[in-house]
Amino acid sequence: MKSTAHLFPEQARAALTDENLQAALRFAKGGFIDKRAAAVARYPDFETLRERGRRIKDHTLAHLDVYLERFAAAVEARGGHVHWAPDAAAARSILLDICRRAGARTVIKGKTMVGEEIGVNAALEEAGLEVVETDLGEYIIQLAKEPPSHIIAPAVHKTRAQICKLFAEHHGSPDTLREAPELVAEARRVLREKFLAADVGITGGNFLVAETGTVVLVTNEGNGDLCLTLPRVHVVLAGIEKLVPTLDDAATMVRLLVRSATGQDISTYTTFITGARRQDEADGPDEYHMVLLDNGRSRMLGDEFREMLRCIRCGSCLNHCPVYNAVGGHAYGWVYPGPMGSVLTPQIIGLDATKDLPNACTLNGRCQEICPVKIPLPDLLRRLRALQFERGLIRGPQCWALRLWGWLARRPALYHGLTALIARLSPRGAARRLPLDSGWTQSRDFPLPQRTTFQRAWSRQAKEERRHD
Repeated sequence: MKSTAHLFPEQARAALTDENLQAALRFAKGGFIDKRAAAVARYPDFETLRERGRRIKDHTLAHLDVYLERFAAAVEARGGHVHWAPDAAAARSILLDICRRAGARTVIKGKTMVGEEIGVNAALEEAGLEVVETDLGEYIIQLAKEPPSHIIAPAVHKTRAQICKLFAEHHGSPDTLREAPELVAEARRVLREKFLAADVGITGGNFLVAETGTVVLVTNEGNGDLCLTLPRVHVVLAGIEKLVPTLDDAATMVRLLVRSATGQDISTYTTFITGARRQDEADGPDEYHMVLLDNGRSRMLGDEFREMLRCIRCGSCLNHCPVYNAVGGHAYGWVYPGPMGSVLTPQIIGLDATKDLPNACTLNGRCQEICPVKIPLPDLLRRLRALQFERGLIRGPQCWALRLWGWLARRPALYHGLTALIARLSPRGAARRLPLDSGWTQSRDFPLPQRTTFQRAWSRQAKEERRHD
């Protein structure tokens, strides 16, 4: 997928005036948040589970080389083929070679963010293959020729009326379809033929278990199971950070994932895949391939953004982010939107091309509070902002404003005197207009400093308490 992350300001402005998008975001927001809260409340000690998940991921990342070798050996011992892809181009080449050797004409896909990351659909279609998304959300946006706007719900930005129109245009179905069951039935009718005709099935993998070579696939539609059992060849695409040591560890991570992603106690389908079909099995692929993607991940292991590799792609940080819920996922301009995307995208495609993303955050901290593996997203975003400043990526008035603020902040007496003066000049406590800040004040007042500083208020309160004692 080609990045347009450098156009975030323009894309965000367009999103704010898109009535259909705003209606879809309003409809989806409460469901994600409320269901997660209910699922967490039902679990006896979710905070302990979060801490366990964090430790599992940190331990695995600290010994990733060992667990990758163990996983690869286990996959090959069960007849699978392991392919190492250092970057997106290598992964595309590997997939295309597998499809050619299989004589494939039709490829069906389950939802895979790594597939989006490497641009697998475009590469296979350019080679003359028919590629069909089988996850309902992914299928909808494939018809619309759009990228996903959410990790869990790729078509969350679409209204039912828009989906109905897409189906009418591509299927010739009645444009009177409106209810969700009708739209699902229509998609199933069309996709059933594709499942039966497919030569190769491609899926992602939520977790990779080192001790057994097992891939854990979590879905709610069952399309993943059909992608891996019906075609002659099954290919799993996954990032190297998806490893966990044991099946017990995978069970812990699944508990975290489903509660954080969809607010369920367990997903409708949780599938454990360990190799191709064996002689005594009735179904399954004849060939099984595992493609492990690096694409900058091993570099992250050794730098200050290593904690981002704990991410299990639940999408909860998106659901709780006020910026994402205002502009949607497409404004971020690449595969990974929201807070996690604002950290991860610069690591993969470079900070120069994504300089607006770390600033697309209010630093309210909600994403860190709800992250199932306790990734300190606000801290990582602040570090990216600091790197931008250090590398000279911030120029013009914004750069000078930051330098001026830094100069003032290092001189407490001057800073306190200036803020007190500003507070006295505006009894309202807010400014309706400020020089060089029309982007803020054209839609809201700018809050000004309080007349009394925190230090003075604290000192006054301490004196009052001593006097009463």
